[in-house]
Amino acid sequence: MARRRDALWYISIFRLPNRLNHLQTIHMLSVNKLDISYGEKHLFREISARINPNERIGLVGVNGAGKSTLMKIMAGLIETDSGVVSRPRNFTVAYLPQEATALTSERTLYQEAETAFAEALVLQKDLEAINRQLASVDPAHPEFSALLKRQGEIQHRLEGTDIYRVRSEIEKILLGLGFRERDFDRPSRELSGGWLMRLMLARLLLARPSLLLLDEPTNHLDLDSLTWLEEFLTTCESGLVIISHDRTFLDRTTSITWELSLGRLTIYKGNYSKYVEEKEVRLAVERAAYANQQAQIRQTMRFVQRFRAKSTKAKQVQSRVRQLSKMDRIELSESEQEVAFRFPPAADCGRQALTVQDIAKSYGALDVFRNLSFEMQRGDKLAVVGVNGAGKSTLMKILAGLLRPDQGVVRLGHNVNLSYFGQHQAQELHPDYTVLETVAAVAGDMTVTQARSLLGAFLFRGDDVDKKIRVLSGGEKSRVALARMIVTPANLLVLDEPTNHLDMNSQEVLQEAMRQYDGAIIVVSHNRYFVNCFVNKVLEIRNGRASLFEGNIDDYLVKLEEERLLAAVDTKLPAKTAPTAADQPAEKQRGKAARQAQAQIRQEKSKKLAPHRPAVEAAEAEIERLEARKKVLEQKLADPELYRDQAAFAECSREYGDLDRRLARQYAKWETAQAAIEKIEAEFAEQLDG
Repeated sequence: MARRRDALWYISIFRLPNRLNHLQTIHMLSVNKLDISYGEKHLFREISARINPNERIGLVGVNGAGKSTLMKIMAGLIETDSGVVSRPRNFTVAYLPQEATALTSERTLYQEAETAFAEALVLQKDLEAINRQLASVDPAHPEFSALLKRQGEIQHRLEGTDIYRVRSEIEKILLGLGFRERDFDRPSRELSGGWLMRLMLARLLLARPSLLLLDEPTNHLDLDSLTWLEEFLTTCESGLVIISHDRTFLDRTTSITWELSLGRLTIYKGNYSKYVEEKEVRLAVERAAYANQQAQIRQTMRFVQRFRAKSTKAKQVQSRVRQLSKMDRIELSESEQEVAFRFPPAADCGRQALTVQDIAKSYGALDVFRNLSFEMQRGDKLAVVGVNGAGKSTLMKILAGLLRPDQGVVRLGHNVNLSYFGQHQAQELHPDYTVLETVAAVAGDMTVTQARSLLGAFLFRGDDVDKKIRVLSGGEKSRVALARMIVTPANLLVLDEPTNHLDMNSQEVLQEAMRQYDGAIIVVSHNRYFVNCFVNKVLEIRNGRASLFEGNIDDYLVKLEEERLLAAVDTKLPAKTAPTAADQPAEKQRGKAARQAQAQIRQEKSKKLAPHRPAVEAAEAEIERLEARKKVLEQKLADPELYRDQAAFAECSREYGDLDRRLARQYAKWETAQAAIEKIEAEFAEQLDG
């Protein structure tokens, strides 16, 4: 049985000697035959795994599968029997928990981040003290030699620690995670929970451990910080194990997937999307093998039962019986339960679902946003994005009627009924109510039987509905809050971070329900994959103002990149000026000057277009090649014979899915480069025409 170790609130680092030289060691962590039971529940069944240097691992499984427990065991926060978890010398593990408690330290934000270098900073102070002593000690004195030796030892330990780049490293990571320079001197104890988690993450990244264990690191990050973190993790030297319900984040940061399911650990090569494909293929092969074996067993048993009484068939019967006894029986993997529900049909309403006109909101001297306007039509599905503090949750509360704007108007359309799910709604449930009582309190005319059926769809079955809210996990509370929201039919859903603490299966079912929902949706979510498949508009709040984009999150990100490139082009366009020479006749001079200006403009135009044309040509060539290969694969997939060979079918399916993703990237590159070319052509056309 595992034993729990007390841990610091802030950052849990399993340290062994000489942390500063850990990057020079061959580091590896292994789990050997881990077996843990809690009563009748078998959490882990003899699981074994190994983490090699620089591996990037995504740890997945449904809520309650034991992901966080396994991560804490690897971090050394939960002790196990000797030898179950092994680490080499000079190996460090840094662990980011899901939630943080308040700080009581008087240190500033910058000083807290600086503690990641505490050991190196102490050594630096020791070195400075030794240098001062050396300046005052006679070289002939015996103490001088001892000081020189100590100086060399400290300098050796400081090598490779980047001690002289501490400030630039701290600033880079704090700014990347969304802090502003003016926040650096702010007392850390004033930070809210989400910003505390960012500060914890900053300390972990600055510490550069051998292994980073991150439990839901994206929960408190906005889109900008999330993109920055992805780029940072892809280049850092530490090994990674990540628990995340953000499929896009896992796809971009991991190359191996560990699946915890019903006490067993299965390892898949590839990121989350590859894991989903491989798992489906593995299950299909397993089911086919199981069906074949069961047919063989039934056939053998029929032979035994038919000829058991005949002496002439005795040897054959005994041979078949021995064959059955020696058979290695195939067992089907147990299936995990999934949330299964659909939103009630949306009531009919007017064409205009929502109008927001010139609303503003301030808190004291702080302007959250001003003159914010947008409209939604019946059936629109809108994602609201922006950095933390931009006002996304404030906007959602204003739309839900929980806050009043300082100015402006929010109008619901004809017969529009709004239902709201808040970011912290799960924490606002009454702790002494049972699950059933919590839903029944807002269920109106719904019978107890109907309420139980609804909760059953959210995995609260049997006696689970009688559990008190206080004993539920974060994911269970979120499911209760979602169940409350869908009890009353509505035709405008306003959801602030609905996927927090929901596992992948629950997210995918909720995602599909929202895609099929015929009402309007406004959603704030840090999970790009979740919202990407059903939203058709994106509202960006930046610097107090709102901009509306058509399309999903991917379309929005492509348009942002295009705008960035075009803005860079605009700053480099030549001015409309032409040289003059006073010694030439005026008319002749004007003609010559015009020709010179035109030639200069054409030269500048060619120079500006030079980097974009090869990009367009390369993208077009790659698109043509990929499309040709895609047609070949489509012909293969249309051949029924392919499905007889599971391995060939799996390989063909994987390649086809990979081609789709590569084509999407190439089309995005082509569109970006082509847009830049068209912009340059238009700008220079005006100058050439002039």
